[in-house]
Amino acid sequence: MEPDIIQNSTVFTTQTSYEDFGSHLIRVNVTDQVKELQTVLRDKTTSRGDFMFYADRLIRLVVEEGLNQLPYQKCVITTPTGAQYEGLKYEKGNCGVSIMRSGEAMEQGLRDCCRSIRIGKILIQSDEETHEAKVYYAKFPPDIEKRKVLLMYPIMSTGNTVTKAISVLKDHGVKESNIVLLNLFCTPLSKSSSQCHSCNKVQSTLYRLKL
Repeated sequence: MEPDIIQNSTVFTTQTSYEDFGSHLIRVNVTDQVKELQTVLRDKTTSRGDFMFYADRLIRLVVEEGLNQLPYQKCVITTPTGAQYEGLKYEKGNCGVSIMRSGEAMEQGLRDCCRSIRIGKILIQSDEETHEAKVYYAKFPPDIEKRKVLLMYPIMSTGNTVTKAISVLKDHGVKESNIVLLNLFCTPLSKSSSQCHSCNKVQSTLYRLKL
């Protein structure tokens, strides 16, 4: 059982402003195309194949926005016509980390954008008696403390799982400012929780804050 998925989450009856969560929260712009994707995903008549297809499209949009938060450096290249072009390229030292098992659904979207990126994994489950989030497995690139980390977890309800994952990354020497959380849906409770547990420097990129 994943500790962040709860059956009876708190219902927020008042509108919550995105500004309430600070500048580290980046929300993907909800265009008509994105709204159409959400409509298909919420439709109970959607087939399994269509659900996976549209979910992958939505994941790709979040991943693309997350990549915008990585460091770039200026470079000059030569075009086929011999012209000089001043562009940008990624700084070396980026990686992905998926929180198993739901986070693994976002791995292909990241690989589609960055074919050679290294991806680590964390398995966190809740104790049946105490309901405390515990780490059962963690495997990262050996130099992860030097890298920018794209932490992948699609749905947050309480924030306990992400908070624990960030704690594990910090134990491995990763700075909070080097962590970018990629998330599709979260509740205000989970966002507040992840910020209150000494994670206020973590950049969060998500599609929709559930109100």
